[in-house]
Amino acid sequence: MWEVMFWPVVACVLLPWLLVYLGLHVVQRGIIFIDIAMAQMASLGICVAVLLHLNLESWPAFLIALGFTLLGAAIFSVTGKRTSQIPQEAVIGISYVVAAAAAVLLLSRAAEGDEEIKNMLIGNILLVSPIDVWKCFGLFLFVGVVHFVLRRSFLLVSFERDAAYERGLRVRWWDFLFYALFGLVVTSFVRIAGVLLVFSYLIVPAVCGISLARSLGKRLLIGWFVALAGGVAGLFLSFQGDLPSGAAIVCTFGLLLILIGSASLLLRRRSG
Repeated sequence: MWEVMFWPVVACVLLPWLLVYLGLHVVQRGIIFIDIAMAQMASLGICVAVLLHLNLESWPAFLIALGFTLLGAAIFSVTGKRTSQIPQEAVIGISYVVAAAAAVLLLSRAAEGDEEIKNMLIGNILLVSPIDVWKCFGLFLFVGVVHFVLRRSFLLVSFERDAAYERGLRVRWWDFLFYALFGLVVTSFVRIAGVLLVFSYLIVPAVCGISLARSLGKRLLIGWFVALAGGVAGLFLSFQGDLPSGAAIVCTFGLLLILIGSASLLLRRRSG
């Protein structure tokens, strides 16, 4: 069992740290479903690669997926205006639905289309290879360094948006840079984990952290613990029960969210 589980467990230990941090940005921006929309855009690019009979582990396939994700980054940065009659969530929802429908249309022309649709939705992290883990970790490390160097501007735009406008920051361009880096992360992770697991890793730990703490540091620590516990527990549940790994981890995250949400509610009632 350990030989089968070693690299999936390594992936669950090494990769979630950046996802939790980006998830806090996403939740603070109030654009919860942008991650699943961008993951679906990356999946659409993978569908094109499947139709072109490319090796899905190759650079051309990755660049096609990244190109679709960057298109989403451009759309979301342009539509994220300070004042607009159309909520950005509407644009995000439309983008997700259109990308999902286009993916189904493309894969309907491929012999292995049904299996690819399943893989894109729930993934199979149990089959992750050492190369996949280290490539993904290297890319995450690069994005993490960029975020650290530019952290003041990124945090200001995400957490104090009005102040960012008042200080004269070019918010739309910072939005595009954020979404472009976000797209790199999503594109590299979605092939391993699937759309649903990408969404869960980004949002559930961040929501748990926000429920239990106020400072960014404490939220990160709580989020990292939830991501680690949910990922590893879901993997072992998947292996022991012969269940789809992505779906098992997503449901484990859902259970953790219920437990932490209930604990947070009890603490508030006692303190109140």
